[in-house]
Amino acid sequence: MQRKLAAILATDVVGYSRLMEADEADTLARLKSTRENLIDPKIAAYNGRIVKLMGDGALVEFPSVVDAVTCAFEIQRTMAECNAELPKEKQLEFRIGINLGDVIIEGADIYGDGVNVAARLEGLAPPGGVLISGTAFDQVERKLDYGFEFLGEQRVKNIEKPVRLYRVGPRTPVISGSRKPDGTRRWIAVAATVLILIVAGLALWQRFGDDLVRPSDVASQSKMALPLPDKPSVAVLPFTNMSDEAGQETFTDGMTDDLITDLSKVSGLFVIARNSTFVYRGKPVKISQVAEELGVVTF
Repeated sequence: MQRKLAAILATDVVGYSRLMEADEADTLARLKSTRENLIDPKIAAYNGRIVKLMGDGALVEFPSVVDAVTCAFEIQRTMAECNAELPKEKQLEFRIGINLGDVIIEGADIYGDGVNVAARLEGLAPPGGVLISGTAFDQVERKLDYGFEFLGEQRVKNIEKPVRLYRVGPRTPVISGSRKPDGTRRWIAVAATVLILIVAGLALWQRFGDDLVRPSDVASQSKMALPLPDKPSVAVLPFTNMSDEAGQETFTDGMTDDLITDLSKVSGLFVIARNSTFVYRGKPVKISQVAEELGVVTF
């Protein structure tokens, strides 16, 4: 059995079944044209090898993580430019996941956890986005002029250890002058919010004690969908827009994102990724249900 370390890129088309149902012939023609004129040339330019095509998806191997991430970013950038000139129903969007890992070679095909993690990341990636694993990030952090947003750790199917997730995007420009960057002001706002929540929580606990905990609120470890991590864990659910202004939802989502990102930087704390917590956005759920489904403890 032959093994090697490789950068694996997995991609597929967002909403492919819906597009096929609407116009099968047109969707196939546009996907074929996009592959021949955009995706395949990019892969070749960055030394990639198409391992296999799977309907709307593809598995690609690169000898270099730098090449894999650059190729993915260029594909998504070019696709965004092309889509800007097309009506919504004619646009093709891709999800891309990249992992650096050990793979098993069998003929022209590859298998193993290195491939499986890339495929799981592709499923978690946002439409038009690129999601990379921690092993890939460690190789490109100081070599590529992109912005890398840490999304926390995520358990993925059939992989024992949680995977660190990073979203790739254009680097945020630094604001010069005496004025603080917006990111700093947001961090201060988030830190203040967290401090207020902690103080309020302690005050309520001292005031009411065990009366705050009801049996129905406590998650059952026997019902956990995933094993509990070996360190304190936290899941930040999306904030609810309590105002009458629909536009404020962007602000509340941003606050949630900032909290997740900042908490993820605390060593010794396991933070559930945004992709997992945002599935509860706008849904009335019990805390115990969330804890059991995500693998966190409630008190």
